[in-house]
Amino acid sequence: MFAHLELFPIFTAAFVAFVLLIVMTPMAHHLGLVDEPGQRKHHRDTVPLTGGVAIFMAVLIASFVTDVWLKNGSLFFTAAAFIVLLGMLDDKFDLSPKGRLFCQFGVAAIMAWSAQNHISSLGDILGTGSSDLGIFGYFFTLVCVVGVINAFNMIDGIDGLAGGMSLVVLSGVVFLLIFSNNSSAIMGPMLIIAAIVPFLAFNLSWKGFKGNKIFMGDSGSMFVGLTIVWLMVDYTQGSNPAMRPITAAWIIGLPLMDMAAIMYRRSRKGQSMLRPDRQHLHNIFMRAGLSSRRALAAILLLGCGYASVGILGEIYKVPESYMFASFIVLLIVYSFVIQNIWIILRFIRDKRAA
Repeated sequence: MFAHLELFPIFTAAFVAFVLLIVMTPMAHHLGLVDEPGQRKHHRDTVPLTGGVAIFMAVLIASFVTDVWLKNGSLFFTAAAFIVLLGMLDDKFDLSPKGRLFCQFGVAAIMAWSAQNHISSLGDILGTGSSDLGIFGYFFTLVCVVGVINAFNMIDGIDGLAGGMSLVVLSGVVFLLIFSNNSSAIMGPMLIIAAIVPFLAFNLSWKGFKGNKIFMGDSGSMFVGLTIVWLMVDYTQGSNPAMRPITAAWIIGLPLMDMAAIMYRRSRKGQSMLRPDRQHLHNIFMRAGLSSRRALAAILLLGCGYASVGILGEIYKVPESYMFASFIVLLIVYSFVIQNIWIILRFIRDKRAA
């Protein structure tokens, strides 16, 4: 089961990430890559935004040193370098949403066309046989890549959320790789996990790491989003996939649904769907009275629930059409709840008071 698990690459990625997180802190202040306190922020001090750069560099260095690569490694790191640079520029200069979106589509094109890592089939989600996309699959892949990148970027609103959700997703992927006898591919996601864990130690101020808080920044949240969608597409397509496409959708279901619900709400109000606000799930939990840590725990537990549905559906071979229909129903319910959350909470409070 663990014959393909290599400890040295994992240790290398974790160690390099730890060192870079320390080294890059003064560099972040020098370059102006810091997050200042503000109206939409939950922190009171200036915090470096170079956590994502450290994670990316740790994975890259570990791959070179140990010769453990993701599939299409050179093209993956090319696309990742572009997305990390885009994130750094956005952190520094607050790029326009349209300009950022245009660049994200360019990165997605590297994945779909240059790396030929694209969605060619959605599986039997309609119950009528395999839904093959043909040439349309390339364009559908662009939308999916940009969607997942922004989903992880949008949830990066409280300490530990983007990193923690990434660990939930990647752990689910590793489990299914082992279960499907594709354990030879586990080192790719394991390297990412190894690089994220030291970041979480600093980000969440674990014992021994207090006073050295650091954020992922847009570079980090977009990098993990790109990495996850790159892996998901690779593992759901081809002749021997590790999972079905609908399973992958369930594993990353919570970030996707939160993004979709927020964008729908914004469009209904005539607002820009790309404009940031404080109506995400973590904002709602905190405005409802939960602390940052409790909101984090609740959302990660919810994310584990989504991933578990996908994993169990894969293990027990639940028909893809049932999995797809239940996903759409839950998306509608989630969107309704998010749109009416304060009415629902007020109703619950009134019932308790009565």
